[in-house]
Amino acid sequence: MAEASSANLGRGCEEKRHEESSPESVPPGTTISRVKLLDTMVDTFLQKLVAAGSYQRFTDCYKRFYQLQPEMTQRIYDKFIAELQTSIWEEISEIKKEGNLEAVLNALDKIVEDGKDRKEPAWRPSGIPEKDLHSAMAPYFLQQRDTLRRHVQKQEAENRQLADAVLAGRRELEELQLQVQARQQAWQALHREQKELVAVLREPE
Repeated sequence: MAEASSANLGRGCEEKRHEESSPESVPPGTTISRVKLLDTMVDTFLQKLVAAGSYQRFTDCYKRFYQLQPEMTQRIYDKFIAELQTSIWEEISEIKKEGNLEAVLNALDKIVEDGKDRKEPAWRPSGIPEKDLHSAMAPYFLQQRDTLRRHVQKQEAENRQLADAVLAGRRELEELQLQVQARQQAWQALHREQKELVAVLREPE
C-alpha cells in the first residue's frame, strides 16, 4: 500500500506537468522537440530517483519512528518526495530560464526542420570541406596578416627613429669628447708656458 502510494506520488508531478512530453504519446514518424526531450529526461530521472528512494528504504532508515507513527511516516515521506520533485523542477526551470534554453532548443529544431528539404550542403557551398574551409578562413588570415604587417612597419619606423636618435647622440658625444680633449691640450700647453715663464723670471740677472 505504501509502495503504491509513493510510486503514484512519484509519477504524479511529472504526469501533470508533461503529459504530452512522453515519447509514447507522439505518433510514429513525428519529430519530438528538444524541449520535450529535455522534460522527458527530467521526468525519467525523477522516476528513477523516487524508485531508488522507495518508501521501504525510507522506513528502514526510520524504523522506530515508523513503528510508532506509521501514518505520520507515510505523510512525511509523501511530503518529502513532493518537495524534492518540486525543488528539482524549479532548479531545471531556472536553468532553462537563465540559459534561454527553450528558445535555443526551438531555434535548433527550426534549423533542423528547415534543412530537411534542402538537398545542397547548407554549410559547405562547394561540398568540399577543404575548399570551403579555405574560402572561409583565408580572408580572416589575410586580414590578420595585413594587420601584423602594419604593426611591423610601424614598429620598424619607430626603431629607425630611435636608431637615428642614438646615432645623433653618439655624434654629439664624440664632438663633446673632442672639445674636451682640445681644451685639455690647450690648458696643458698654457700650463707649460706658465711654468717656463716663471722659470725665466726666477733666473738671476
